[in-house]
Amino acid sequence: MFCKKCGTQIPDGTKFCPTCGEPANSVNLKDLGQGAVDAANSAFNSAENELRNAAQDVANGLNGNNQSFNGGFNGGNVGNNGGQYTGIKLKEDRSIVMYILLTIVTCGIYSIYFVYKLIQDVNIAMAGDGEETPGIVKYLLLSIITCGIYGWYWMYCLGNRLANNAPRYGMQFQENGTTVLLWFILGSFLCGVGPIIGWHIIIKNTNAICAAYNRAN
Repeated sequence: MFCKKCGTQIPDGTKFCPTCGEPANSVNLKDLGQGAVDAANSAFNSAENELRNAAQDVANGLNGNNQSFNGGFNGGNVGNNGGQYTGIKLKEDRSIVMYILLTIVTCGIYSIYFVYKLIQDVNIAMAGDGEETPGIVKYLLLSIITCGIYGWYWMYCLGNRLANNAPRYGMQFQENGTTVLLWFILGSFLCGVGPIIGWHIIIKNTNAICAAYNRAN
């Protein structure tokens, strides 16, 4: 083996390097630092890929090539064959960390895209349940007009819809709209972490629904 400090080759089982006196079993801080750098690089690469995919999806929509929705930001109706959506794979790996990171990096723009795509996917996965999650335009405008109150109501309805549709895919969610609403309102007093937990619940349950939809179709 080699000394981690000076690089001198030393016999296995040696406790101290004969050249510099470094303990042979010492932890190399440089290795620890490299591990942290690698983890950071992996996170940034994932964020970059997510942002690139978002930009590409928006570009496709502007060019009229988005085959999922024809209603743009209004979340219009998805083309279907006998009520069953075909040829669409829903996103099932949304991350609260990426949501927060990219929202900060893009000064909030990514959050609009994120909600738009989430609305699109839940309306596809839960079509036929007699409900429809309002599109991004209504969500934004009414949230602004009501100083954010509609946004809470929107999250409450979405949380309930996810919970109600879980048995349809052989699942059961412990959290419902009331849980999400409580985190958003009361959790805001817990150093602001409540809304993050509320969004985490929505994202987690949406991922589960979308994954089940993809398996079924």
